[in-house]
Amino acid sequence: MFDKVLVANRGEIAVRVMRACAELDVDTVAVYSDADKHGGHVRYADEAYNVGPARAADSYLDGEAVVEAARAADADAIHPGYGFLAENADFAARVEDADGITWVGPASDAMERLGEKTHARRVMDDADVPIVPGTTEPVTEVEAVTEFGDEHGYPVAIKAEGGGGGRGMKVVESAEEAEEALASAKREGEAYFSNDSVYLERYLENPRHVEVQIVADAGDGDVPADESDVVHLGERDCSLQRRHQKVIEEGPSPALSDELRDRIGEAARRGVAAADYTNAGTVEFLVEEDLDRDPSEPLGPDTPFYFLEVNTRIQVEHTVTEELTGIDIVKEQLRVASGEGLSVSQGDVELEGHAIEFRINAENAAEEFQPANEGRLDTYDPPGGIGVRVDDALRQGDELVTDYDSMIAKLIVWGADREECLARSKRALAEYDLEGVVTVVPFHRLMLDDERFVAGTHTTKYLDEELDRELVTEAQEKWGTESASSDDDDEVTEREFTVEVNGKRFDVELEERGAPAVPTPASGGSGAGGRKQRPPQATSDDGGDDGVDVAEGGEAIEAEMQGTILSVDVDEGDEVAAGDVVCVLEAMKMENDVVAERGGAVASVHVGEGDSVDMGDVLVVLE
Repeated sequence: MFDKVLVANRGEIAVRVMRACAELDVDTVAVYSDADKHGGHVRYADEAYNVGPARAADSYLDGEAVVEAARAADADAIHPGYGFLAENADFAARVEDADGITWVGPASDAMERLGEKTHARRVMDDADVPIVPGTTEPVTEVEAVTEFGDEHGYPVAIKAEGGGGGRGMKVVESAEEAEEALASAKREGEAYFSNDSVYLERYLENPRHVEVQIVADAGDGDVPADESDVVHLGERDCSLQRRHQKVIEEGPSPALSDELRDRIGEAARRGVAAADYTNAGTVEFLVEEDLDRDPSEPLGPDTPFYFLEVNTRIQVEHTVTEELTGIDIVKEQLRVASGEGLSVSQGDVELEGHAIEFRINAENAAEEFQPANEGRLDTYDPPGGIGVRVDDALRQGDELVTDYDSMIAKLIVWGADREECLARSKRALAEYDLEGVVTVVPFHRLMLDDERFVAGTHTTKYLDEELDRELVTEAQEKWGTESASSDDDDEVTEREFTVEVNGKRFDVELEERGAPAVPTPASGGSGAGGRKQRPPQATSDDGGDDGVDVAEGGEAIEAEMQGTILSVDVDEGDEVAAGDVVCVLEAMKMENDVVAERGGAVASVHVGEGDSVDMGDVLVVLE
């Protein structure tokens, strides 16, 4: 087993991995950005290293900085968690090439094979795993989309090669929509995954999202010799989604018969073995729901199901499977990576009871799940009792960090059967006491009384197309809390120092109330030297004194939310009219047109394609 593991992530998943390491008597190393210097994962780790500014591209996504931190800490392994660099085959290869450091995950070449969706489809097709009708080669011309639609019918899904979670996916309802949707999918693919390749699939009208958790060992060789080296740990149903983003996950699926469950599980084992895959992963499938079926009669063994994708990492919802099986999936990852091998075989796996995971996000469900842009956990008292697990990193009094995802915690509830699990979930959510930050807890409480969800007949489209929005608003008003700004009127000045002890760098922060600010170099604090800085921000025409001036009568067009710039549609000197789109901003998996409120000439452009921006950042200045 390893001596010291660096966790290349943040928040609750970083703490989750560190807890597994602690139980294996393995020391842990945290990495953190400037925004996360007070983060819960930093508090939990044995050591912590700053890897850059708040912007993820300059910190958590900086593979070189992460590996350098591992070297500085003398860590002998890196665990990526999920998100950030977890499915980046280039980063995995970088770690594999680093002397004395082991990658805790599948081999980089296997990640690359299965990360490219068209390649993954070919692998699964060869292994006799059903795939949705679609292309196995990238599509570049709009004619390919319309020809596919003519052959297989509309709607057609255009998907980015490197996509996932709805990013880079566009649904084409008719031939007239094909050109715009193709361009949009390619644009998102390039912005998020540095890969504008896309492929086509027939869009299923009433799908359920069912995924199978697997863990795989190398057997006697370097790769799985056969299916006996791949263990599946049952399935999870993730059909309750908003715009392709999972909201509530559960297992086992309330919709599958035992025969269908076995077919899907064995298909996952077969496909993973064919892909020469080791460590943990998830094979995702779409299952065609019968909207007319009786909820008491699960889908039979002849129900069509299709391979969707492989997630070459641990999943947010892995906790559901752990509660059903009693198997610590992170520990299995560490055992495989260290060469010890799996501690379980397929015959050891037994599923007991029912489990549901609720993502506790700092979002307002009544406002289209808009994420909070500020807040502090004035009160944080999570539920407890038998069958209740909470994975988190924040504590009472912590400020909300909004530079990354909106997740505060995960609530996982187990019961002897689904009925008990639902009842226990109601109790646990009612006990969850959060003040100072808006959350989706009211939405979860609503769903536990929702007829379709309780019956288990919902599909991935249910939330977007059928749920009454008024009910969500009522739930928020009944059970919701709001973000609260600080009541402290004293100006707080934070003074930062960097000290070095025995070759290790440590950041020290002191806070003074009512003290004048201390000027700092433009290059920023520790960990930021030499890294890309944010572009200068414009000021309004009514008195700002920083950044680029806006001429009298001009307009500074600002970002209304945190996100990523997908395209910039104007250049300096262009004339724009009121209502013209100046750029496209992606936030929460949605494209948002940023428009000029009035006409004028473009005086300056302050962002480029792929840039991350915060709310209030100036994008374009008009004169």
